[in-house]
Amino acid sequence: MNPLFLITPDHQADRVVPPSGHTAWLTSFTAGAMAFLAVFALALSLAAGRLADRWSDALERTATVRLSAPEDQIDLQTRAVLAILSTTPGIATARAMTDDEQRALLEPWFGPDLPIDALPLPRLIELTESGSGYDGEGLRQRLAAEAPGAVLDDHTRWRRPLAVAAARLRLLGLLSIALIGTATAAMITLAANSALAANAQVVKVLRLVGARDSYIARAFVRRFTLRALSGAAAGTAAGMIGVALLPSTDSAGGFLTGLGFQGASWLYPLILPPLAAVVAFAATRASAFRKLRELT
Repeated sequence: MNPLFLITPDHQADRVVPPSGHTAWLTSFTAGAMAFLAVFALALSLAAGRLADRWSDALERTATVRLSAPEDQIDLQTRAVLAILSTTPGIATARAMTDDEQRALLEPWFGPDLPIDALPLPRLIELTESGSGYDGEGLRQRLAAEAPGAVLDDHTRWRRPLAVAAARLRLLGLLSIALIGTATAAMITLAANSALAANAQVVKVLRLVGARDSYIARAFVRRFTLRALSGAAAGTAAGMIGVALLPSTDSAGGFLTGLGFQGASWLYPLILPPLAAVVAFAATRASAFRKLRELT
């Protein structure tokens, strides 16, 4: 079956398929609704993946030295650690966090009234690596020799789960779109079967006058494919408008940071209408020939 017949109207063949009725609106509505949901599934998948990547990248460029020492030695060892970090190739900056900064880190868990001065908390030293990176094992050995209470945390245990989460979120987005496509194919198949069953007498008459099953099936495939294409285009447009109207990062208070499409990713939803048409084409073609064999 040549796909070019989709853009070449055959008015005689089109009369085989009812231009209106429940099969018409069901096909268009199903394709539009599924495309609308697919736009949001795609937007959420991309946004979640970007967020996880951003967190992972931020952790990858930073590390923390945790320094535990007696109170009378903490300042001395802090200076020693900073001296080591300042002479370590691959480290761009290093600074000791203030008590207020450490209190801010603990506040979500212990509240704002945490008596940080009365607790034996380690001193945290934040470092940022340069583009070339640093030798983590060599730095650990220097810290162990010159500041025994210092422990380097390069955030590896935090980065790995975030990278896995990003990959799984993207996979879930693709699976969601695949399920949406499967549901669309099932609904269009039911609509095509219903239309063929409703026109069983017309099909028999066409066969009597010499029409082949490929001619009859082509009429159904063209009509249902174009319905799915138009419905999916409307649903995709509505979904993209909905995503564009979502609150910005500032007005969302950071909760919806990066949600939606950015830059060239706005082109991704435009794939959905042709994809819906391909699904409708395959589903209707298989359904039409199967139903025509049953009507023999």
